[in-house]
Amino acid sequence: MSLVLNVLKNIPLIREGDDLAEILLKSLAESNLELQDNDVLVLAQKIVSKAEGRMVNLADVYPSAAAFDLAPLVDKDPRLLELILRESSEVLRIRKGVIVVEHKLGFVCANAGIDHSNVAGEGKENAEYVLLLPENPDASARRLREEIWRKLEKTVGVMIIDSHGRAWRNGTVGVCIGLSGVPALIDERGQTDLFGYTLKATVIGAADELAAAASLVIGQAAEGTPVAHVRGFPYPLTDGSLQDLIRAKELDMFR
Repeated sequence: MSLVLNVLKNIPLIREGDDLAEILLKSLAESNLELQDNDVLVLAQKIVSKAEGRMVNLADVYPSAAAFDLAPLVDKDPRLLELILRESSEVLRIRKGVIVVEHKLGFVCANAGIDHSNVAGEGKENAEYVLLLPENPDASARRLREEIWRKLEKTVGVMIIDSHGRAWRNGTVGVCIGLSGVPALIDERGQTDLFGYTLKATVIGAADELAAAASLVIGQAAEGTPVAHVRGFPYPLTDGSLQDLIRAKELDMFR
């Protein structure tokens, strides 16, 4: 068994309204990769957000009283904080330089996933652009998967990933924030190990494991390679969702 990941070549800078499916298929050809059934395409969140018009100029944001109140506590621009509050269902932790929230999509992350890096807008002098997460990453992944089926009649999986910190460890890792045709979890409870012990608690976060592997080849800075092609994913391609990956609040011991 082997798992092979390759970044796609010649992905252009994505702008609002771009046809991501067409761009991916062109890049696959230029990368000498022929899409096969059961392959998986892993996309960095930024290109999906850009195509979907999720870029915001801070000059156009008018902070609320809540954002102004938070600004000295967190030491962040109140306009950015206003966007974070709009994208969140709850503020969980704050300190200088850090605000941790529950995003409207359900997961816990810093800054509601809003990012300044690799973001540039057009048309306004001294513009300060930031990028929001896709509104519905599962739907975004599903549309791409369906479009690829229409063009090639290949059954593939599509994942959208982002970089998140973790509660117990330093450093960011790639995690899945949207998927279609890929299992989010693999439940191995009831199976036996090498010595006949029946597994009682083993549920594998397969989508997050693949997201972390893809993040290694996609990169985090100026690589310009926001898509990875994956062959050899070791589980059958079944349809998962982001909600499968989010721990219920009543089971979250750290809230």
